[in-house]
Amino acid sequence: MKVFQHSKTFLFLAALTVISFQACKEVEVPQARATVDQFDNSTVLRWNKVFLSLDRYAVGYRPGPVPHALGYMGFSAYEAVVPGMPGYNSLANQFTELEIPKYDESLEYYWPAVINESYAYLMRRFFFHMEATYGNLYDQIEQNRIQLHDQYATETTEEILKRSEERGREVAQAVYAWEEKDLAAHNAFLNSQPPYNAPHGPGLWEPTIPDFVSALFPFWGQVRTFALPETEQLARKPIPYSEDPQSLFYSQAMETYSRVKNIKENGPNAFEERWLAEFWSDDILELTFSPPARLVAVADQLVQREELNLEETVELYAKLGMSLNDISVGIWQSKYVYNVERPVSYIRRVVSQQYPDAANFTTCLNNPINGLQGVTPAFPAYPSGHSGFAGAGGKILSSFFEFNSQHPGTYSFVDNCHNNRSEFLGIPRSLPSMRVMAEEDAYSRIPLGVHFRMDCDEGIRMGEVAAQRVLELPWKK
Repeated sequence: MKVFQHSKTFLFLAALTVISFQACKEVEVPQARATVDQFDNSTVLRWNKVFLSLDRYAVGYRPGPVPHALGYMGFSAYEAVVPGMPGYNSLANQFTELEIPKYDESLEYYWPAVINESYAYLMRRFFFHMEATYGNLYDQIEQNRIQLHDQYATETTEEILKRSEERGREVAQAVYAWEEKDLAAHNAFLNSQPPYNAPHGPGLWEPTIPDFVSALFPFWGQVRTFALPETEQLARKPIPYSEDPQSLFYSQAMETYSRVKNIKENGPNAFEERWLAEFWSDDILELTFSPPARLVAVADQLVQREELNLEETVELYAKLGMSLNDISVGIWQSKYVYNVERPVSYIRRVVSQQYPDAANFTTCLNNPINGLQGVTPAFPAYPSGHSGFAGAGGKILSSFFEFNSQHPGTYSFVDNCHNNRSEFLGIPRSLPSMRVMAEEDAYSRIPLGVHFRMDCDEGIRMGEVAAQRVLELPWKK
């Protein structure tokens, strides 16, 4: 009897063990695949550093091709990794003729490697012309790609790394094939454009002293935008042209003339005025990065300071690049619709009738690379490109860093973009908010002598509109 009881007990325990084992097997949960927000921002920041070094020397890239490249690289990186961003949508269906490769949800990807290949593929193609002239800079692209590849090879499996890199390249190829269809933009830096017949007459733009460079990018207004509709791509009409000393147009010319004169004669607050003008200039090729890229340089500091994760970083630079691209289109379309002359031309011709020394007026923009003094950018005044980029960039940065749970009000920071530069006063500048940053960038063009106030007013307004339209895209689910 005891043997029988022991046998029953043994069989019961054995059955219980089997059931328990089966139950454990049934509730076993596979490890969740990594999402983009689990990685840091270093991949994107390293590629931005390469871009800024190339942008500084890229002949023919200012002003339109720079934001164009930023827009497509940021967009491509976003589309490549958005499957690993559960709360976000792909934007590919917003654009005709764009086909993003399918994504296999059953497979695992190493998202920094995806981004690495996307940036490398596009940067090589957007800057291919620099391989012959600035080979050491161009080589940074492949060097950076390999360094990151080797790092990621120690962090994931060979299979996952290969798959991830293929994903980044395939998406970048698709985005670049789409970009090639935009004939007004593709390789426009090679200056392969039809001749531009500038209108002539009082108040209309003509090449300016001292170099009399022909009009740059007169057809950039035909370039594709990501979000800014055609109905909002043309600036409001400028102040009516007048040579009457009592007119608003004349008074705006007098403001530019007086502020430049005050700087050159070391008048009241001249040091601050000159610092403001030079700190935000970024006009000179080989001296600094370009004006639209300046917003990326600012963003890099904030991303690093706030330790944004990779998901947040990808979103930020996609929105920033797309906004900068769009406002470049609207600003340059408007410039060549209205063809407003530059202050230097008006002041030397008109203001000099009452103020004889104005006949020798020159701007505060000097080029230490070629020695030219009193330079003015080679396109019409209205509206201001700097102001457009500032308005767009300021609004995008504000959407990330201001009026949220981390920063319930404005965001103050120190801009170290030109720290330790010796060609001009590049000391760090404290900024209390994104709005102040945008306004400083925009209105610095008046004491520099290259713009009227109306140019800055309209430029910053248009930039904010362009950014708002990008922000309104269906990013989130």
